[in-house]
Amino acid sequence: MRTRFILIQTSHAGNVGAAARAMRTMGFDDLVLVAPRWPNVLRREETIQRASGALDVLEKARIVDTLDEALDGLTHLAATAMVPRDFGPPTRAPREHFASLVAEGTPQHVGLLFGSERFGMRNEDVYRCHVALSIPTAPDFGSLNLGAAIQVIAYEWRCALGGFAVRDATPVPPAADAAAVAGMLDHWERALVDIGFLDPAAPKKLMPRLTQLFNRAQPTPEEIHILRGIAKAMADTRRR
Repeated sequence: MRTRFILIQTSHAGNVGAAARAMRTMGFDDLVLVAPRWPNVLRREETIQRASGALDVLEKARIVDTLDEALDGLTHLAATAMVPRDFGPPTRAPREHFASLVAEGTPQHVGLLFGSERFGMRNEDVYRCHVALSIPTAPDFGSLNLGAAIQVIAYEWRCALGGFAVRDATPVPPAADAAAVAGMLDHWERALVDIGFLDPAAPKKLMPRLTQLFNRAQPTPEEIHILRGIAKAMADTRRR
C-alpha cells in the first residue's frame, strides 16, 4: 500500500521538518502540503533543521493550493481529529483501524490527513474521509504537537504493515569455545587453591558448579581473557 501524508494549512515551518523526520524514520516519503503559511516552507532554515537529515522527503514534497489536488489518486482517507464529530465518519484508534485495513487488503493508496496547528481540521474536510483517527491519550490532557501526532500515526501504520526488525547496536560476539572455557576453569581452580578458597583435599562440587555457571553464561573470548587475568591477579597477590 502506498501512503501519503497531507498537512493542511500548516502554520509553523518547524512542524513541516518534524513531519519529514517522523515519516522518514518509518520509511514513508510522500508528503503534500495544502496552502501552508509559508510558500517557501520547504526551504526555510527551521524546516531543514527540524528535518534532521530527512532532506529527501522535503525534496520530494509538494505544495498545492487545495485539498482536492492533494487527494488525487487516493483510495482511502483517514483524518486525524481529536475532537469527536456529531456527524461524519466513525472515530477509531489508529492501531485498531490500521489492523483491520491491512486485514481487508483493499485500499491501494492511503491518505493520512492532518489539520492546522491553530484550528485542527475543518468539518468539511473530515466528512470527506472514511475514518477519523483519534490517538488515545490521558483523559485530562490530549494535546499533541503536530510532529508528535505524525510520528505516532506513522509508527502505528508501519507496525500494521509489518514493521522493521530491531537491530542490535553492536554485533553479538561469538562465544568462547569449550577448550578456552576449560582452560580458564583450570586456571581459576589453581588460583582458588592459592588463596585458600578451595581445599584440594575436599573440593566437593565447587568446580562442577562453576563449570555449569560459565556454560550457562557462554562467555566470549574477551571475557575469558578477563577472567584469566583475575585468576592471575589472585595468585600473584597471594604470593606477595
